[in-house]
Amino acid sequence: MSGLLTPPTASTPWQQARAQLYQRPLAVAALLVLIAVILLALLGPLFSAYSFATPSWDEIYQSPSLRHWLGTDALGRDQLVRVLWGCRISLLVGVAASLVSVAIGVLWGATAGYAGGTTDSLMMRFVDILYTVPFIPLVIVMTVLFGRNFLLVFVAIGAVSWLDIARIVRGQTLSLKQREFIEAARALGVRTPTMIIRHLVPNLIGVVIIYATLTVPTVILFEAFLSFLGLGVHAPLASLGSLVSDGADHLQSQPYLLTAPAVLLAVIIACFSYLGDGLRDALDPRARH
Repeated sequence: MSGLLTPPTASTPWQQARAQLYQRPLAVAALLVLIAVILLALLGPLFSAYSFATPSWDEIYQSPSLRHWLGTDALGRDQLVRVLWGCRISLLVGVAASLVSVAIGVLWGATAGYAGGTTDSLMMRFVDILYTVPFIPLVIVMTVLFGRNFLLVFVAIGAVSWLDIARIVRGQTLSLKQREFIEAARALGVRTPTMIIRHLVPNLIGVVIIYATLTVPTVILFEAFLSFLGLGVHAPLASLGSLVSDGADHLQSQPYLLTAPAVLLAVIIACFSYLGDGLRDALDPRARH
């Protein structure tokens, strides 16, 4: 832990970026809070005597107490365990869907930018078409066709969240492909797939890391919105979004059901946003002085 908190001596570009990150206390604090939340979500339920799914009919709508720190829900389930499990689901959806969208967007944008010409035009026109597809009607249609499925959340969010990164990577690729090392690799006969994967993508890693970090809170909000509408995960699983939806239904009589998941959701989104801003500044050479 001391190595994490001690600013390193900057020598390589990555060490310089790390040193820049340490100069942004909000980003460092956000990273530490995220680590704490992830550990709590993963390990907390293991030390609890309560199940996130098993009803307890004798303890319905119990207010917060020493026995149930955050109270119980309509089925007598411990709200603290439910919130921790919901945090797991929301983080899983956010991170997994973001990784999928970044992978698709990077490969799509890098291919379009490097190929240029007609290929570039066709690929980016396809992106423009997807931009016009309404998100919520798309999810509703997919739900009707394939039923409510946990994997459907990944597919629905991934279907729209890679478009921005594809455009960003395309623009960066158009600039990179004019660089000397790309010209040298092309002169040596390096094939296009190898050129993209081994030469272009590694030089885009800074942009990709920044975008991935900033995409996670957006994806978590997408999932929370879908769950709030009843289109996300289904019982007995719960995400922070579905817990917020359930809590909103009982806001007048049991406000504690809304408070914990709403606060945790806000903290996670804020932390990812601050961390993303810090990484953007740290990985931007123009911000170094």
